[in-house]
Amino acid sequence: MKSFISFAILGVGLVACAHVSMPEPPEGRALYVENCASCHGPQGTGDGPWAEMIEPAPADLTRLSEEGKFDRARVLSIIDGYDRTGLPGHEMPEFGALLQGDTVPLDVGDGRMTPTPRPLAALLVYLESIQRVPPEL
Repeated sequence: MKSFISFAILGVGLVACAHVSMPEPPEGRALYVENCASCHGPQGTGDGPWAEMIEPAPADLTRLSEEGKFDRARVLSIIDGYDRTGLPGHEMPEFGALLQGDTVPLDVGDGRMTPTPRPLAALLVYLESIQRVPPEL
């Protein structure tokens, strides 16, 4: 009986997740323009209108992929302010509004679906979409 109840709960959870649409890059871009572009620039290259006043300069967000891998968990922890250890420019503001609202299931790289606030997931999807592949040497 206990396993039946667990299975039923799991089934309901999967059905609920199936009806949730993942954010697309345009949704994240709107949040980016509103919250990030003034420092990181319209294209995410670190050249926003406030960039000259910030020391050190804002990061080039088009180069977050390390060795061809976009580390979702690391990027999320920086955006939400959870972990900025060792990062220059740790005075980046926290964006509380990105941590509110409905959640979507998001795989942050560990193979598990983690409930993530939709605005935060949308911004992540956008940042992932603007990554540039470094030129071959």
